[in-house]
This record gives sequence, structure tokens and C-alpha cells, in this order.
Amino acid sequence: MIQLSDAILSLVLLSVLLSLSSNRLMGLVRIMAFQGILVSLVPLFLDQHQGIGAGSILFLQIMILIKGILIPGFMYIAVNKVKMRTEVEPFVGYHASLFTGLAFIVISAYITERLNISLPGGHALLLITAITTMASGLFLLMARRKAITQVIGYLMMENGIYLVGAALAKESHTQYVVEFGVLLDLLVGVMIMGIVLHNINSAFDDVDTALLGRLKD
Repeated sequence: MIQLSDAILSLVLLSVLLSLSSNRLMGLVRIMAFQGILVSLVPLFLDQHQGIGAGSILFLQIMILIKGILIPGFMYIAVNKVKMRTEVEPFVGYHASLFTGLAFIVISAYITERLNISLPGGHALLLITAITTMASGLFLLMARRKAITQVIGYLMMENGIYLVGAALAKESHTQYVVEFGVLLDLLVGVMIMGIVLHNINSAFDDVDTALLGRLKD
């Protein structure tokens, strides 16, 4: 059980690094769908959640549906709507972004060791993955020009927040962590459908957020 949870967390870290180094929007959508499913499964394999109830399992299934199907589906539609396939001229290059992601892993390991928090079953990798995912999502949000990629960064940051909750929450609080994650995911859906498809694309016929600087009263 412990080995399986570590394998899942390692795959989450790999998906983070792939997201930072990829410029293909469809590829990013697939990566985030994969990452969303993995993150949703993490609580099932933690020692303190072995007695998880039927209600919590139902919420986890809803999380998989939202993170692995609905949100990626909205993103897929958004990418097809704007007829864009790649992120062009990001604020930070892809090699530098990948190096930053590796640096986040090292820094997260240092922070986790310094915090000396009692983690479930000794899963230090859980908090390392959570901090890395959250920091990388924030970095992606700031380092890319296209609104769709920035929304993907927001979703990645939310995945990190969810993992932090899974690491720190007690068994009885698991369902509240899941519900909080659902609310954030719904917000991402609103951002995708409202901001990306309508406002930015309608105003500029593009999704480069740098163009927002042209707006005037």
C-alpha cells in the first residue's frame, strides 16, 4: 500500500515536470487529466484513510469525474475554439521552467524536513509532492502568456492544495478536503468557459493575456 502511494506521488511529480516543459496545449490538457486522476486517488492509499467511509468514496469518485473528465473536457473544447495548438514565446523558457521544477522538488524536500510534521505512515513524499505541485502551478500561472495555459497552472496549484489537505487532514475531515477541492474545480470551469472562451478570444481573436494591456476605459 505504501509503495503504491509513493508510485502515484512519483507520477504526479513527473506530470508536473512534463507540464513545465511542454508547449503543446493538447498535451497539457492530457497531462492535467492524468494528474487530476492520480491526485484524486491519493487519499485511498494513505494509512490514516484505510477506514474511509462510503460517503467519502463517493466524493472521491466525483473528484475523479471532475478532475479527470469534466475539466479536461472543458479545456479540450477551449483549445479547439481558439484554434491554437502551442504556447508561443512564454515569459520563461521551457528548459528554464524544467530546471525551476527540479529546484522546487529540492526546496520542497528541504521545507518538509525542516517543518518536522507528523505525516501519514511517514509519507514525506506526500508533502514534497504537494508543495512542488502548488509552487509549479503558481509558476506556470505567471510564466506563460496564453490564458488556457494559465488556467492549467491554476488547476495544478489547486491539485497541490488538495494534496496538502490530504497530508494534514485527519480521517474525519477527509470529506471536507474533497468538498473544498470540488469547489475550486468548479471555479476553474467557470474561468475556462467565461474568461477564456468569451472575453479574451472575442476581444482580441487570441488568448495572449499580454494583449489585455491594450484595454482602455
